[in-house]
Amino acid sequence: MEYMSAKEAAEKWGISQRRVTLLCAENRIAGAERVGNMWLIPRTAEKPEDGRREGREKKDGRRVRPFLKWAGGKGQLLGEIGKYYPFAHGHTVKYAEPFVGGGAVLFDILDKYAPEAVYISDSNPALINAYRVIRDGAGPLMEILEEMQQAFLPLDTAGRKACYTAARDRYNALEIGEGERARLEKAALLVFLNRTCFNGLYRVNRKGFFNVPMGAYKNPLICDRENLLAVSQKLRGVKIVCGDYREAASFIDSRTFVYFDPPYRPITRTASFTAYTENQFLDAEQAQLARFAGEMGERGAKILISNSDPRNADPADDFFDTLYAAWRIERVEAARMINSDSRARGRIKELLISNF
Repeated sequence: MEYMSAKEAAEKWGISQRRVTLLCAENRIAGAERVGNMWLIPRTAEKPEDGRREGREKKDGRRVRPFLKWAGGKGQLLGEIGKYYPFAHGHTVKYAEPFVGGGAVLFDILDKYAPEAVYISDSNPALINAYRVIRDGAGPLMEILEEMQQAFLPLDTAGRKACYTAARDRYNALEIGEGERARLEKAALLVFLNRTCFNGLYRVNRKGFFNVPMGAYKNPLICDRENLLAVSQKLRGVKIVCGDYREAASFIDSRTFVYFDPPYRPITRTASFTAYTENQFLDAEQAQLARFAGEMGERGAKILISNSDPRNADPADDFFDTLYAAWRIERVEAARMINSDSRARGRIKELLISNF
């Protein structure tokens, strides 16, 4: 059998050499063999289609989606949350999401509407850094992610664990304030770890170090080029802030739709997987958020808040019903799987709390 190099295949198929080597590493080119640092490709091989991306778009019709998997993400509730979007009426033209997390609602809104101004924030510096890096140009980030993917996928389990652990150690040691290159590398490491860690969970210990073990994914898509480019385009012009949710007060006015998705109140004492940052969000913080949301509502802003329903574990627990007694509260079904407590898994109720 005759073979061609990755460079020759790239010229033949009209794609980049880097893309060819990535397809080889993903075992998507039949008969491709790795010899040392080179890939040898049968001359009869055909250019593979990027079926995974096409399949996802056909499934839900979205053109842009979160670039990170995120525990507690609202992808499954977009149908319910979307009923509250007020943009079709004309008066509401701004959007604020002070606990942006993975951004499922953010990207759903940006995919369907074109708000005049958008504000997002989070207290997680590494997360906000990644948003900013992608907004300001996804190209350099994608180059690093493709290199990571090419290096990671061919490894056996032991090799992957060693690679993952090294990346996690580097991520924890790297400071965003060290410069532009450090910010880019930190963002790439966050995406890599998110795509390869257990359940896409972001958890830090009391020292602020990311400590999630590696997941058992056979062929993780570490560099989703098409979506990263779409995310970068949608984030242009978005104000991205690292800080407390109350800083959004300078942005919010009567023309703003605000979505708060704070760390959830645990259903049970052992059910908390909300350690997205080292700062805890207890009942006192939930009450402070309610007061702030009320103040923003007095400005005329339309407010929507998500949280867990305490009645899942204790039918007599009226914490949120009391806290938001003057608000509209809707209970919707959601699936929650990441938990050691069986009462906090499966189909449960969550709260959608609104002032309109």
